[in-house]
Amino acid sequence: MTGRPANEPPRRLEVLRAGALTTVQDQGRPGWAHLGVPRSGALDPAALRLANRLVGNPEDAAGLEITLTGCAVRLTRAGAVAMTGADADVRVDDRPGDVGRPLSVPAGAVVRIGPARTGLRTWLAVAGGITAPPVLGSRSADTLSGLGPPPLRDGDTLPLGNPAGDPAPVDVTVGRPAPAALRLPLRLGPRDDWFTPAALDRLFSTAYTVSPLSNRVGARLAGAPLPRAVAGELPSEGIVLGAVQVPADGQPLIFLADHPTTGGYPVVGVVDDVTPLAQARPGTTVTFHGPQR
Repeated sequence: MTGRPANEPPRRLEVLRAGALTTVQDQGRPGWAHLGVPRSGALDPAALRLANRLVGNPEDAAGLEITLTGCAVRLTRAGAVAMTGADADVRVDDRPGDVGRPLSVPAGAVVRIGPARTGLRTWLAVAGGITAPPVLGSRSADTLSGLGPPPLRDGDTLPLGNPAGDPAPVDVTVGRPAPAALRLPLRLGPRDDWFTPAALDRLFSTAYTVSPLSNRVGARLAGAPLPRAVAGELPSEGIVLGAVQVPADGQPLIFLADHPTTGGYPVVGVVDDVTPLAQARPGTTVTFHGPQR
């Protein structure tokens, strides 16, 4: 006969304080764009993979992505947790902890992750992983389509699996520093011909700042508008991760993990790697460069 002893509670993670935006994320659901479903997943996949390795999970296990203000959770049974990403104060009950190393958590102890001192997002892995029901092969919350678990609220409870391995024998890992300014590689197209030569010069020669209206769908930028050479309407066409769309106000928008799969505004180019934007707070400076510049 298998199963837990009758006097042991199930492995669960209780959300005491969800914070501004905390979602369940894993490595996403690639391969469904033809059905209108974007990949979603952690905005910094490597950070979540590292957190999982630190607690002995498979790299594709689901954890939490915590935005800016931190959160507080409680384990119903003893286990290990690890945080990666933004620098923040961490406490297990009254015991201080660190981002970047596995922490032992007694049953019933409260793990408190404080507001990010630098950067924007922290990833939390729990031994056993979060085992919310998968949708199209992933447990990731897609904030645009609503697929996967909804954003967490105070009082939510999440199921956990059984630990797959021992926590990593490390004292601390070195995280990626939060950027003060970003220089992003940009490949022009498919609709760069909808913009004037002056607009393209401006795109590569001036600085933008990340807008407070940014989210998991996209990083909105504020700065010099990009004038169009074509004033007509564009039929909706496919959108990919990193696409730089230019709405009617001329301000670029870089699509992130929860992007739509189609859009009607012209895409002036595509950013090769959007991972640095995961930690870009509002006001972060963004410039673009390309192989032709």
